[in-house]
Amino acid sequence: MKIFRAALKEIDLVSTLFNEYRIFYGKQADLEGAKTFIEERMRFNESVIFLAMDGESPMGFVQLYPIFTSVGMKRKWLLNDLFVAETYRRHGVGKALMNQAKEFALETKAAGILLETTKDNTKAQALYEQLGYVKEDAVFFYNLSL
Repeated sequence: MKIFRAALKEIDLVSTLFNEYRIFYGKQADLEGAKTFIEERMRFNESVIFLAMDGESPMGFVQLYPIFTSVGMKRKWLLNDLFVAETYRRHGVGKALMNQAKEFALETKAAGILLETTKDNTKAQALYEQLGYVKEDAVFFYNLSL
């Protein structure tokens, strides 16, 4: 397994995985939309994507968005997307991608990594807790849908 920061030349590999990721969460397949979305994030440096490869085959990806803690006056990273192709699940790919995200956060001197997951995604929760992530209970998060 090789993990590296994806660039525009890997857009087809990343967007294919991103499309599968969205389907996993109940969205309609939209490969062109996925490609446009990922390309814009990359082109405008709005996210950082790490891609896991098995030779020429994409295994999974993690996407991080920059956010900031005003009180701490530091950057944090929002781990917004983590996906492993079905063929490669239960082979340590998700864990390796999470570790790469942590390494990147340390390199960028970030205050931490924030993520969310659905309440029923117990497998992901177990992985996050195994890697040292702590479930927040001191704060509430609110959402305003527009």
